[in-house]
Amino acid sequence: MEMWLKDAANFLWGPPALALLGLVGVYFAIRTGFFQFRRFGHIMRNTAGEIFTRTNQTSGDGTLTPLQAVSTALAGCVGTGNIAGVATAIFIGGPGAVFWMWVIALLGMLTKCVEVTLAQFYRIRGEDGIYYGGPMFYIERGMGRGWKPLALLFAFCIIIGGLGTAAFVQPYAISSALDNAFGIDRRITIIVAEAVCALVLIGGVKGIGRFCERLTPIMCLLYIIGALGVLAVNFQNIPSAIKAIFTYAFTPYGAVGGMAGSTLSLTLRQGAARGTFSNEAGCGTSAITHATAMTPHPMKEGLYGCFEVFIDTIIVCSATALAILSSSPEIWQGGMKDVELTMAAFSQVYGYSGSILVTAGVTLFAFSTMVGWEINYESAFFYIFPKKTRLMKFFMRVFWLIPGFLSLGHTPELVWTVVDISSGLWCIPNSIAMLALGGVFMKIYDDYNKKYILKTRSLDEIISPESIGALKG
Repeated sequence: MEMWLKDAANFLWGPPALALLGLVGVYFAIRTGFFQFRRFGHIMRNTAGEIFTRTNQTSGDGTLTPLQAVSTALAGCVGTGNIAGVATAIFIGGPGAVFWMWVIALLGMLTKCVEVTLAQFYRIRGEDGIYYGGPMFYIERGMGRGWKPLALLFAFCIIIGGLGTAAFVQPYAISSALDNAFGIDRRITIIVAEAVCALVLIGGVKGIGRFCERLTPIMCLLYIIGALGVLAVNFQNIPSAIKAIFTYAFTPYGAVGGMAGSTLSLTLRQGAARGTFSNEAGCGTSAITHATAMTPHPMKEGLYGCFEVFIDTIIVCSATALAILSSSPEIWQGGMKDVELTMAAFSQVYGYSGSILVTAGVTLFAFSTMVGWEINYESAFFYIFPKKTRLMKFFMRVFWLIPGFLSLGHTPELVWTVVDISSGLWCIPNSIAMLALGGVFMKIYDDYNKKYILKTRSLDEIISPESIGALKG
């Protein structure tokens, strides 16, 4: 049984799924004239350039401010994969895996823009006053009720995958990191982590948004500064590191030191899979959080999807990759992987403090994923079970805390396999929906282009599913 499940997981994260995600990215890049490159300056000005402004935070209807939404979405994306996942990709696929990680991210910038835009466009306001959206909503409302089984599949996979990857794996990662680094009893770590998480969840969606608004920028900044310190010391090795990335992107990397040799297909798969798993572009998960944001136009929030992928992969993942590859060859070719490899690269510069820095990064990244992902789980839960009573919300959030305690002791390999399967499965319905609703997105894109870039259309003209006949649910 376990072998069959592992084969299923390998297939879902193999060439067919990655090719589908790549197809979606290329399709929308061509239809928009590579918007993410042509309008990169516009994207940055309208995200990073105004994210902290009061006007941006209060314009439009929604539950979370744009800063809270992007911080929460980034909290769910920026996790242990940015530290351990990148290191493993290099160990298995060689330096060339980083190149393909960049490629999937550059395409994924627009892919996430599309899914966030559609989530905003088709979102609903629940009886509790909270806005809900995401692939399950734009599948049903955009493609029609006949497609609801596909929406239910997505929502079910989000619940299973969330309980596994965020509620189970992240507490396990936190307790393991602190136990290995400082000898802190894993039971104490789990209790403290779950208690803090419970306090955040008391505030609901808004409470999670406020927490992530404060945590995410700080944790990303601290880790990036730490990585920049490594790069500053190893400055002379950066050109050779970049050369290795581009050289081995198209050339098999032979076995060196403790590293296993790779094929070109393995290099591509590792880079693409790590990139997708980290930034979640095409998965539809971040779109659930962004659907709650205050915004005057659906695609204006979609720009934050581009920004999110850029920060997660092009900045944070690249910081890890270059820190590793600019270190001594005996380190990154020595057979280490996961957190151990990243820790060794940082320790070469900072000594024991490097281990502390990486451990802190793992702890904060894992905890942010644990908290931020609860919004995805909650939205999917209420899509399947629409009754939003206080008692239901209470039990749903309590249930989110249980897997962390189950992670104590031996970690079942089966959990990891189920997580891989569910995360692979939710990409398929979302990709189908984005392609099916490509025409709707292009109408939204055209409206945004005329209002905010060309400025030939009045901002007072509201675009909605009803106004363009795009509502089928």
